[in-house]
Amino acid sequence: MIYSKHNIFSRITGSENFFIVNILSGSADILTPSEGRMLNDFLGGKAIAEEFRANLMAQGYLVDGQEEERLYRNKYLDFIDTRDEDEVQLFFVPNYSCNFACTYCYQDEYANSKQELTTDVIDAFFRYVGHEFAGRKKYLTVFGGEPLLNSPKQKELIAYMLKLANDANLEVCFVTNGYSLEEYTGILAKAHIREIQVTLDGKGSVHDARRFLKGGGATFEKIVKGIDACLQAGLPVNLRMVIDKDNIDGLPEMAKFAIEKGWTRSEFFKTQLGRNYELHHCQATSEKLFSRISLYETIYQQVKQHPYILEFYKPAYSVSKFLAENGSLPDPLFDACPACKTEWAFDYTGQIYSCTATVGKTDESLGTFHPEVTRREEMISAWENRDVTTISECSACNMQLACGGGCGSVAKNRTGSVCSTDCRPVKELLELGFSAFFGQEHS
Repeated sequence: MIYSKHNIFSRITGSENFFIVNILSGSADILTPSEGRMLNDFLGGKAIAEEFRANLMAQGYLVDGQEEERLYRNKYLDFIDTRDEDEVQLFFVPNYSCNFACTYCYQDEYANSKQELTTDVIDAFFRYVGHEFAGRKKYLTVFGGEPLLNSPKQKELIAYMLKLANDANLEVCFVTNGYSLEEYTGILAKAHIREIQVTLDGKGSVHDARRFLKGGGATFEKIVKGIDACLQAGLPVNLRMVIDKDNIDGLPEMAKFAIEKGWTRSEFFKTQLGRNYELHHCQATSEKLFSRISLYETIYQQVKQHPYILEFYKPAYSVSKFLAENGSLPDPLFDACPACKTEWAFDYTGQIYSCTATVGKTDESLGTFHPEVTRREEMISAWENRDVTTISECSACNMQLACGGGCGSVAKNRTGSVCSTDCRPVKELLELGFSAFFGQEHS
């Protein structure tokens, strides 16, 4: 019997206890200090108590190598079968224009086509979707730029798009800066809205210093009114806060604001934190940006000081939150990149892209749906085939099934190849997560 290549073993942050997790076998355990020392001894080649060794075998931490390979192959086939049946998210960009001048916009250098969205392009998009994704579960996400610009023409086009979505029985999400939500509530209420993602980067002046109108002008208060209008109309809101070192200290105040507004008690409200990071181009200097682990280390400390943050947002810390809420681990993640598998992106110029991270980059276009249908099959195949079984760096990594290889677009930006890694700090996140979700009970 050998030590499983998929074991993740480390000490829990702020505790003498250890954890061991194996995504492939589905096992997760907290080890006492003495058990942790025994396992370290075993890894150093020393003999350990037979009872402890038997427990490690029973939980799938000590395995027969060939049996583990067989289990890996079977789990991979299960993953592929499940993914082939998963819902497809179809992104559509009606424009790259925006009424905001956010300090960290990654699209501000995109060359906006003089072409405008027309009903012909919308018709062509729905024809393409109906043909290419026939029989697949799917939903539509509209983003930009800013899709909900407050003009009669834009409202007319969005209303037309939502009518076709209703006809196709598609649920719709919007990603919006939220400035014109009040003006669009009536239009949105006529569609099957799954969620509306809105960004607030903090309370009041914290937000307004980062996300302001072109030419200047505060936006916080108007966005808040739009969120209120959506929640009152029963339109689900996903509030996103984009975090970097400039606004992280505003998280407790933002959480308190949302709690006092009553948003967190609404069945139509949820939240997410987004890490401001370098994607193609970003105006924020690198000194302002968190790494994945430094962001969550900071959040961990803030939650210790302000526990009410958890009513606003509960960090996942890799698979820790899932384990705490479900009493079991998630299935192995052989691929964290949905591009060209369960995610596609399209824009108003008729171009097809792999995902939201590549949409709008001309050299990343995978073909067209208007005025004619074309496909760059070699590029599509590269995205379709990317997973931990095809990324050489993943093969010997014990965290591959919790990481899934990360984002293909970020990996390509770094190396030039889609089939390369965007590694996640899984072990470090688990160290924090076991402390956050299990620390008090077991320390």
